[in-house]
Amino acid sequence: MISMTGLTGFTYGKGRRQTNLAAPVPAKRRLPLVLATAMLATMLAGCSFGPDHARPAMDLPDAWRAGTADTGTVQDGWWKGFGDPALDALVTAALDHNRDLAKAIANVDEARAQLGLARANQMPRADAQGASQRQRYSLDSFNSFDESTRVQDLHNAGGTLSYEVDLWGRYRRASEAARASLLSTMAARDTVRLALTAQVARTYFDLRAYDQQLQVARDTLASRESTQELRKVRFELGLTSELDYRQAIAEAAAARSTVHSLQYNVSASEAALGVLTGKSPRDIVTGTVERGLAVDAVPVPPSVPAGLPSALLERRPDIVQAEQQLAAASANIGVAKAAYFPSISLTGLLGYESSDLTRLFTGPAGTWRYAGSVSMPIFDFGRIKAGVEAAEARQRAALAGYEKAVQDAFREAQDALVANRKARGVVEAQTTQVTALRRSLHLARLRYDNGYSSYLEVLDAERSLFDVEISLASAQRDQLVAVVEVYRALGGGWAGIAPQTPNAADAPEAPAQDGKPVAAAQ
Repeated sequence: MISMTGLTGFTYGKGRRQTNLAAPVPAKRRLPLVLATAMLATMLAGCSFGPDHARPAMDLPDAWRAGTADTGTVQDGWWKGFGDPALDALVTAALDHNRDLAKAIANVDEARAQLGLARANQMPRADAQGASQRQRYSLDSFNSFDESTRVQDLHNAGGTLSYEVDLWGRYRRASEAARASLLSTMAARDTVRLALTAQVARTYFDLRAYDQQLQVARDTLASRESTQELRKVRFELGLTSELDYRQAIAEAAAARSTVHSLQYNVSASEAALGVLTGKSPRDIVTGTVERGLAVDAVPVPPSVPAGLPSALLERRPDIVQAEQQLAAASANIGVAKAAYFPSISLTGLLGYESSDLTRLFTGPAGTWRYAGSVSMPIFDFGRIKAGVEAAEARQRAALAGYEKAVQDAFREAQDALVANRKARGVVEAQTTQVTALRRSLHLARLRYDNGYSSYLEVLDAERSLFDVEISLASAQRDQLVAVVEVYRALGGGWAGIAPQTPNAADAPEAPAQDGKPVAAAQ
């Protein structure tokens, strides 16, 4: 490396051969020496080591086994397709106030600052400095001091300029790694955002399903308590057996137990939404969640744009995050390998130095200094080699992480598409079952009231209808959640990161869309 620094110069540890170039150079040879050094630096400035990043090739499917849905791009604001204003308000609150998302955004800001720091290391640096000291020397020293010269002053002021030419690409690779880390952190932010919106939607649909199940349980409890009172009167009048009365008590108690369980589920879902939307601890404990459409009234989007399988590589932020981590690890190999090669240092100072402060900035007080040194590792007992091997190991680990992220993405997408298709069939079947059981219960009550059957037939019909009505609410919730999972698995609401230019990563972000900041590079 070639650098120009200030007063202190550079020091190197053991294992480096160092040649001192600080000896005086005749004035006639100074300019050719400087020009030759600059030409050498220019010729070598394009060198860099380590592998260049390229997306690893993987065997991708041509189509989904579940059948390809309508091709297209999953747009931001996908949750609005459910047509529930309450859900829209919850998602907006979560995007504005969720603490996990705020942390992810702060991580992006940190990574952007780290990129600025890495790039600053490639640029010149100018510093100003000054010092003033007074010293009393010993009369017993080897120097000739007397009482009149024993106390001396020294004042200096000057400027330094430091600049290091990146001969072997060490700092270019470090900047490349920092830029990839920034892109990875941006993708991690988008991963958190996508997971957050999906979690809000899932939790809200859980809440609405529990609300519906709780209403079914309460209606059932009211009916069974009424039946219990009727059986009690009939038992006391001797018109029915104690068995019928005790069975009515048991059925009412079972419904009451279900009501208590569902009330807990409702409360837990409300608290979860409070955390997701960033409410205060007081609001989490005492607040309520605004309801919108009932779970059986939420319109299910008729089709989900799936696109081609290969589009997952651009649309899923977790895959982009893993790829950029791989890019950063590849660039860090070049940083480690650059330590094998020599570095050249130049030091320079221009300023003033005087024992009289009033004469510090006069012509005779002017001073300058320049020197140079070259160093190259010879014996370091494997330090650099170990560093390179560690960087290569991290790159292999990042490659495995990328391949695993792609595998998980395709598995999740395939599972989500299959679940979405099958959930519709489950809802249709259970809706038919509820209709049939309601008719069965009506007939069982008619038969019992007219003495054609025992009360057990009525109990069996009530139990079956109650269980299926609870299951139907769960199935309707599962159908909505399956759509949410498709959007999440396909990278819904995230446009992906386009091929980056050298300065794209630290470009200002474009205005937010639906609460999501979009990078200008995108």
